[in-house]
Amino acid sequence: MAGRRVLAVDVGGSHVKVLLSGDDERRRFESGPQLTAQQMVEGVQGLTGDWSYDIVSVGVPSPVHAGRVVAEPVNLGHGWVGFDFERAFGRPTKVINDAAMQALGSYEGGGKMLYLGLGTGLGSALVDGGKVEPMELGHLPFRKATYEDYVGERGRSRLGKKKWKAAVQEAIEQLSAALEPDYVILGGGNAKRLEALPPNVRLGANENAFAGAFRLWEGTDEEAPKGPPHPL
Repeated sequence: MAGRRVLAVDVGGSHVKVLLSGDDERRRFESGPQLTAQQMVEGVQGLTGDWSYDIVSVGVPSPVHAGRVVAEPVNLGHGWVGFDFERAFGRPTKVINDAAMQALGSYEGGGKMLYLGLGTGLGSALVDGGKVEPMELGHLPFRKATYEDYVGERGRSRLGKKKWKAAVQEAIEQLSAALEPDYVILGGGNAKRLEALPPNVRLGANENAFAGAFRLWEGTDEEAPKGPPHPL
């Protein structure tokens, strides 16, 4: 399938963002706690009606196994578990956890990378040698609740700037000690709020999710173009 165009769909807790491989026009619409899988597909189709694409990559903020969502997203509506995205889009479609998609696009080589997405919640994934392993670290116990409760958006609003940054620092230290990555990439909308970063920790870019979406098709029988350059 060389030369075919990929529609990248990045589903977040506040927005659904889309990009076509080989193009640089990003489009988006609001998501939120009531958004169902069917509504997401309809929203994307309405937003991209003037685009021509052959294959689709979808990043969803929920565990994904064998191309199917296996748990309802915490910050979205219902109807995601078992939803047939390929049938809904009418094209070959790969579905992956959204943090894993962004991690894949953020990977710079150099051994094992831990990706932590500081957004509505806490996204997480490991990439080692180009192979991505989705993780659900945000729901593990941390302090008096979970990592997500402290370093996600609700935690930031509750704790205030200084205490939130301290919680993020502690979370990075603990997770790095447990997983022993060679380096850590911080992504998500709130990563830019951190002025000083610990050693071996780098800021990623939300646009890397699109690079990950295109990389999903590399090295397959349905290989797609890599799309526009992405910042590392």
